[in-house]
Amino acid sequence: MTDCIFCKIIEGTVPSKKIYEDEDMIAFNDIHPAAPVHVLIVPKKHITNLDGSRDEDLELLGKIQRVAAKLAKELKINDAFKVHTVNGEKAGQTIFHLHYHLQGGYK
Repeated sequence: MTDCIFCKIIEGTVPSKKIYEDEDMIAFNDIHPAAPVHVLIVPKKHITNLDGSRDEDLELLGKIQRVAAKLAKELKINDAFKVHTVNGEKAGQTIFHLHYHLQGGYK
């Protein structure tokens, strides 16, 4: 999608502080962190939100969870962290490209 900020980050046309990338997803620091550590994990496939995912996306969705756990360990927040996504404008979704928030570093 040409107007999607996350698609532009994936393409490399918008900079980000990338901390992880593979063939299926990218992870980078949130520019408006809501926790001491706040990373966004974004699939490279443009899916609007969780409700927009399909059965064909099951493997990708599972992989995102495992990458979140791996990143939590690498970022030394694996003792206390949250992974969540927001689905729909009424729930507060502002960027309509599926993404997960990995938050931790709480004292």
